[in-house]
Amino acid sequence: MVRGCLYQRVYGRADGHVACSPPEVDAVKDQLTVASLDHPHCLSSRNLEDFLASEEAGNIELEINPVNTLEEAIEGLKEGELDLLAMPARLLHGKQIKLLESGCQVLGARTPRRPARFFVSENRIWYQPAGAIILCDDKIIRRQLKRARRRLRLLSSEAYASIHEIEDRPDSEDEIARWMEKLRRNGDIDGFVTSREVFNSIHCSSRRTVLGIDPEEREGDRYLPVPYADLVVLIGRSGFPRKLIQQVSELEGETVWWTQNNLIGGLSESELDRIAILVRHRQVGAIMRQAEEFSDLTMETVFHDPEGDTETTEVHVEIRIEFLSDDGMQTISIERLVPLSSLENSVIALTKDWDRMLATASSPIPEQRTRQGLMPAKEPWIDLEK
Repeated sequence: MVRGCLYQRVYGRADGHVACSPPEVDAVKDQLTVASLDHPHCLSSRNLEDFLASEEAGNIELEINPVNTLEEAIEGLKEGELDLLAMPARLLHGKQIKLLESGCQVLGARTPRRPARFFVSENRIWYQPAGAIILCDDKIIRRQLKRARRRLRLLSSEAYASIHEIEDRPDSEDEIARWMEKLRRNGDIDGFVTSREVFNSIHCSSRRTVLGIDPEEREGDRYLPVPYADLVVLIGRSGFPRKLIQQVSELEGETVWWTQNNLIGGLSESELDRIAILVRHRQVGAIMRQAEEFSDLTMETVFHDPEGDTETTEVHVEIRIEFLSDDGMQTISIERLVPLSSLENSVIALTKDWDRMLATASSPIPEQRTRQGLMPAKEPWIDLEK
């Protein structure tokens, strides 16, 4: 085995032994040693285990080893003890320079499958009583809930503990979820928001609803995911064989990572907390069915020529970003639906449009002299710092 490159091919023989060189006709197995770095809201190890249990795994075998920190995994990659690292993309935000300095890079990604948050309560949002107390630790989700329903008390778990002088609030995400569920059962709060992974980990059987990305009706509530939601990236040394990565990585996952990294990769942590973003592949057929269901004539005509025939079947990429004010009253959003083949140019154009929208909406309006008289100066429409 060559130090610094652990991946190897194993050839199975009919007698159950393993040969180092291939016989004339035998199945070929690629073996990789993969470190997994987990976060309660995004379990990279479970993602890989689900992959291995599926048919898409094909002729590849993964030895999955848990690690506790990114630094530990990078050291293992540099020393040749690991082939790949699978980790939540959210944990990589702001650390890519350190990654590149170590000779490693993002080589692939797994498609997010469960990016939406769960709302745990006996009643849906619209049936909550006025003044209902809802706990949610995602700032952008709190703002989306405020937009959807007024007169709710939306607090982070930390703020709730501070207000009620609770000193034994847990630290870990799963223990916080158990604590919030206990508060809910005791009637101290009316509900709380968490991820599907955390909800499953606490073995909770309470009623929950999904804060859905796609509204049930055209004008219904929509909750875009938090940045990098349920996105797992695959990291390896520069020059790692692309053919091996392609067996584990997914094209849609790579699209989601590349797009989000280019759109929000340079934001600070505080800025990131105020952004919601969705990136996903869409088939033309699915887009057309949704347009027909919602009577969206504009979308229906986009993919048809004058004779009513569909012009393309190419996979499209749906991109949605939004920024909400602290009270949920103002929303800045932008949407694009672009062919996968023109993604790069479309993202560059979208970035310029988004920056221009933010600058315009957050700038004060000076005095203006009109035919009706002098219009006084006005405050910015939205405050990007809150």
